[in-house]
Amino acid sequence: MRKIIASLFVSLDGVAEAPDTWHFPYFNDEMGAAISAGMAGSDAMLLGRVQYQEFAAYWPSSKDDFADFMNNQKKYVVSTTLTLATWNNTEIISGDVPARLEALKASEGQDLGVIGSLTLVGSLLEYGLLDRLQLFVHPIVLGKGVRWFDGLDTVKLRLASAEVFTTGVINQIYTPAS
Repeated sequence: MRKIIASLFVSLDGVAEAPDTWHFPYFNDEMGAAISAGMAGSDAMLLGRVQYQEFAAYWPSSKDDFADFMNNQKKYVVSTTLTLATWNNTEIISGDVPARLEALKASEGQDLGVIGSLTLVGSLLEYGLLDRLQLFVHPIVLGKGVRWFDGLDTVKLRLASAEVFTTGVINQIYTPAS
């Protein structure tokens, strides 16, 4: 059975909004290796509509070293409003989303990676469909912005591992509490 694995860049105060404005000074080879290891076991991305639209606007014309991977990877976008997916290798998941995601998890293939997509991550946690949550907690307090857990009801998780990078970022991996 496939697993759904989410990775988020967050500040000490839980802000996960707009990491492109504060995350990069903390990125190093250690973090790159951890991100690559997480992606190595997946063959598809699961995205929320907002993250999908941001990525679809950037990656198809990007010359970034990562562009080939992003553009060729299978993508599933969860949305109740999106009706047309123009980025290649993209399928829209709508309707009974929990049932569709359960079917996707039961299908053949490797794990499904969630990048960003805060609303989707929250929904996956509430539905009990998230198998692993990886938080890259950065040593910065932003004081404002959308926090990854805003709007969530109680969700119990178990810390599976934690690793401190030389930049002070803590790579925390959580799984559902039994």
